[in-house]
Amino acid sequence: MTQTIARRVRPLVLLFLAAAAALLAGLAGAAPASAHAALTGSAPQQGVVVDKAPTQVTLTFSEKVALSDGAFRVLDPQGKRVDTGKATELSGTTYGVPLHAGLPDGTFTVAYQVVSADSHPVAGAFTFSIGAPSVTSVSVSDQTAGGGVVGALYGFGRYVSYAGFIVMVGGAAFVLACWQRGAGVRALQRLVVSGWLAMTAATLALLLMRGSYTGSGKVGAIFDLGLLGDVLQTKTGAALVSRLLLLAAGALFIAVLFGAYARPETADHEAGEEGEEGEDGENRAELDDSSARRDLTFGLGIGGGVVAIGLAATWALAEHASTGLQSDIAMPVDVMHLLAVASWLGGLSALLVALFRAPADTPIEGSAVRRFSRVAFGSVLALVATGVYQSWRQLGSWSALTDTSYGQLLLVKIGLVIVLVGIAYISRRWTAQLPETATTEAAESTEDQAAAPEKEPVAAGAAGGSDAKRATQLARQRAAVDTARLKRLRNADPLRSGLRRSVLAEAGVAVVLLAVTTVLTSTEPGRTEEEAKAATSASSSSSSSSSSSDADGTGALTLDMPFDTGGQDGKGLVRLDINPARVGGNVMHVYVERPNGRAFDVPEVKVAFTLTAKNLGPLPVNPDRVATGHWTANEVQIPMAGDWKIAVTVRTSDIDQVTVDKHAQIG
Repeated sequence: MTQTIARRVRPLVLLFLAAAAALLAGLAGAAPASAHAALTGSAPQQGVVVDKAPTQVTLTFSEKVALSDGAFRVLDPQGKRVDTGKATELSGTTYGVPLHAGLPDGTFTVAYQVVSADSHPVAGAFTFSIGAPSVTSVSVSDQTAGGGVVGALYGFGRYVSYAGFIVMVGGAAFVLACWQRGAGVRALQRLVVSGWLAMTAATLALLLMRGSYTGSGKVGAIFDLGLLGDVLQTKTGAALVSRLLLLAAGALFIAVLFGAYARPETADHEAGEEGEEGEDGENRAELDDSSARRDLTFGLGIGGGVVAIGLAATWALAEHASTGLQSDIAMPVDVMHLLAVASWLGGLSALLVALFRAPADTPIEGSAVRRFSRVAFGSVLALVATGVYQSWRQLGSWSALTDTSYGQLLLVKIGLVIVLVGIAYISRRWTAQLPETATTEAAESTEDQAAAPEKEPVAAGAAGGSDAKRATQLARQRAAVDTARLKRLRNADPLRSGLRRSVLAEAGVAVVLLAVTTVLTSTEPGRTEEEAKAATSASSSSSSSSSSSDADGTGALTLDMPFDTGGQDGKGLVRLDINPARVGGNVMHVYVERPNGRAFDVPEVKVAFTLTAKNLGPLPVNPDRVATGHWTANEVQIPMAGDWKIAVTVRTSDIDQVTVDKHAQIG
């Protein structure tokens, strides 16, 4: 029997190894080394007024990006495209798009939408003017990439795929490593199969939505076969296809785990009874059974491990881990992190099902719960070690932990993990008190109760068929009553009741933790966000220094004023450009940006000038909105030279507004 099972397992393991090796090798060859991209510079620069029309517009990103048709669009004041062709890579991380000749004066809008190397879409817009600013009809939001209905569906699909992976891998590992008797429990079988189905369906949906998610964002584009063909040529498309192929191998693993693996003991005992007689034969049958089970467990462990590692690698090779700093180290660390999460949270789901849904005659043993407790403890240690490395790699500084969206989400995740570990500690205490003989006593009670009615059907069968039928029905009723009684006794056990409550609480926190983790994987890393801020600040400082150096009244004045209205999404930076900053008429530009440097489309901006020394003012100016985060006023009259107080009022909602001010020498 041992040789038979070994022959069955060996080709299965080889199939897993060959398929996973080929898929992972293909993915590894497609993985570049860059990070979540951010715009760090452009020519012409944002908000600048140039004397003559440029021949092209160039954009520089923090890292390399993937371009598609329409990645860069340059629009005139009427909203018509004035670029001549597809954007191309000029050098390094700088890309350009040529413009038509003979462009008229006015304000032009540059809109870009690219895909960073970690698979996330990046979009934004800025304006520049030729000759003089003008009103423009273009309104481009800074949230065009990955938003809308398709963005929401794509985010939900990512959550479902992560959840499916955790439930499938963790549930199977729980059965294989902690409770092999659970292979015959239907509730556990449904849990693991549901994880496989959820992950497969989510992966197919992500593959279909990918083109629309990184492109137009239209629901109708989901079924565009042309877009699907383009997606298959990308790193993310290759990862999703590889995931589907590995899921096919996973289906074979699940079939063996819950099929032949759930019945080897019965089959081997039957074979032993037919082929051997006497005590020596029974001993040999038991040895063969034990050896066969070990071989099967080893084969399933190797095959399942390869599939699990391959599935985890489809994320590691296509998202944050494959880009930026130390990607060669980060990818295997990310795989280990995902497997640790699956072993802990997926095993927790399986334990929850076993505690609540296992049949009364097959309750989970205390030894199995203690084995899972040890597995969970090891998983938490691996989770902490890999999480610390990932946090350092993605943040880069302590300030990024509180000043960036990624860092703030990471703090929430850390808090949830601490809560989860605290509840797990309570569960571990209940586990330590759980008696080893609980299931044995239950099984003996079930056998005693089931054996009693067996004699009655035999005696009744001799009397007549109707009596035999009635006796059989009576036996079933008694068995049902005994099962219900046993279930009540099991549920009344305070130790098991306490364990069930704590495990249920763990599962509830785990659901929230998984949601936060899903959002975190699609958020720009703190290190990249801070680099983009630094580049923007350096550009602003350089512009401000050069503008302020012209004290003869022929230059421009630039003032940067941070603001915080105190409401939700109320922080940002307002930049005021006054040209030529002299007595008489001036052109004023007001730019409002988010903390990450992107344009902030607030409802209202007002400016007032006050010359305190002459008791003059405030002189109000209401600039006109010309683009997202950009307002302008063409005739700002400064009546005399002096140290003017310039106050800017920013309103971010119906009730949230703030006024910030600075002093500047004008004239």
